[in-house]
Amino acid sequence: MTKGQSEARISEAVSAFEMNYMGRGPKQIKTTICQDLIIIRLKGFLSQVERKLAESSQGVELLKQVRTSLFESACEYFEKQIKEVVDVNIVSLHSDVSTRTGEKVIVITLAENLENTFSK
Repeated sequence: MTKGQSEARISEAVSAFEMNYMGRGPKQIKTTICQDLIIIRLKGFLSQVERKLAESSQGVELLKQVRTSLFESACEYFEKQIKEVVDVNIVSLHSDVSTRTGEKVIVITLAENLENTFSK
């Protein structure tokens, strides 16, 4: 599998996870593999209600708490989905939501340099 194919498969897995586990998929998703990191950027994943909630500072805090809690409760399942694509051990997983832009970023740290596994 090429780097581009792996990035596309990761994007598909993350999109399916968001749809099936979180209830709504992103409008756009971009995955980049950079050495031992996988960086996933989701755009347009907040629902209309969540965007309305994010108009107040209390709503922003509540939204971030709920989204973080939901994601953390599904980390094991999420990691399994990614590992099926890359077949490399995952060291750590980080995620954050921007309520201002409606973006979510997920950064995955791997146990080895994934880029070295692709054909040149």
